[in-house]
Amino acid sequence: MKTYTARPADIERRWLLVDAEGRTLGRLATQVATVLKGKHKPIYTPHIDTGDHVVVVNASKIALTGRKAEDKRYFHHTMYPGGGSWTSIVEVMQKHPDRVVTKAVQGMLPKTKLGRAMIKKLKVYGGAEHPHAAQQPVAWDPAR
Repeated sequence: MKTYTARPADIERRWLLVDAEGRTLGRLATQVATVLKGKHKPIYTPHIDTGDHVVVVNASKIALTGRKAEDKRYFHHTMYPGGGSWTSIVEVMQKHPDRVVTKAVQGMLPKTKLGRAMIKKLKVYGGAEHPHAAQQPVAWDPAR
């Protein structure tokens, strides 16, 4: 029996719509990362991007468990001496709630060209509206 390898012509990309309201950040991120990789499909091939597009709405209403609201911080450095800065997750959620979900999913994808191609298929919005109605995204409810 030969090993099946997906070809770019074999890949069918769907658009999935996820409502993040009340969902835990880490659990949602793992499920979205699995779909972006394509691991939910029987044609999954590790070296080819077989995943689907994912639209996440209501990112501003995502839930954090434990003491993450007080303890979790993001680090950024300007690459100049003394240019490091820490930002709490609460501040980021107030200004850019989409970045919290994107950063969580991006940390679960490969750190290669393939991972950068996968993260481009993720669209995150803080509110309930999104501009992807033309793609007819199917409502997807990941297992809770």
